[in-house]
Amino acid sequence: MADHIAVLTDALAQIPGSSAAKILVRVDGAGATHGLLEHLEALNTTRRTVRYTVGWKITEDDEKAIAKLPGSAWETSAHQDGSLQEGYPVAELTGLNTREGWPEGMRLIVRRVRPTRRHLKKLTAFEKKTGWRYCITATNIRHMWGIAGSGHSQFLDVLHRSHAGVEDRVRTNKAMGLDNLPSASWEVNRGWILAANLASDLDAWVRLLALHDIDGLAGAEPDTMRFRLYHLPARLADHARRRWLRIDATWPWAKAFTTCWQRLTALPAVT
Repeated sequence: MADHIAVLTDALAQIPGSSAAKILVRVDGAGATHGLLEHLEALNTTRRTVRYTVGWKITEDDEKAIAKLPGSAWETSAHQDGSLQEGYPVAELTGLNTREGWPEGMRLIVRRVRPTRRHLKKLTAFEKKTGWRYCITATNIRHMWGIAGSGHSQFLDVLHRSHAGVEDRVRTNKAMGLDNLPSASWEVNRGWILAANLASDLDAWVRLLALHDIDGLAGAEPDTMRFRLYHLPARLADHARRRWLRIDATWPWAKAFTTCWQRLTALPAVT
């Protein structure tokens, strides 16, 4: 819990004041602690709204609550693009759960899926009986002003599941150097992790700020970025007291590189 709060505090400190009025925090199941949720609720002020979606560790009390849901309570979930995702129903569990000590007004959204073979050994007795595998999301979101349907269980389920992109960033971080760990030296590990995370952050910001509308690069993998942009076939020359970067005209991504360079150099200096 203390680690989550420390990381969250550092993250919020980096958000520009103009963008800090509405904050959404998404955490996996490790974040379902009284301390973290109470801390998130306390961050709300008259000038700042903090919303959260958090994974929830299911207990027997939760399973008893799920068992009380009528069949009509389950609705088909949605994909990220809004289309229906058949076979993955969601329902509102708020009000049926009797666990105490959690923030007032917190909602619980339950989702069920047919278990895959790799999940069979991890199913509880209740899940084996029903033939479904369940997961629950806790949230304080009632409604987002200006967003139709934002209080619906389908919307909240999609909103939390998009957090899975974090797992993909962990995968790409390994391609940026984390896969070379561990070292026998603790200090080497600390330094290497810092360097790899800096590289990953720079790669993400370059794509976000300068390559967002360029096909094949906006969501490119690290290896693709290295081949197309970072390992550029070019020659640095000096002429008339100026330095010139001469790029091979036949390089397919020469225009993408120059566009990226111009956009980055046009960014205002950090003050």
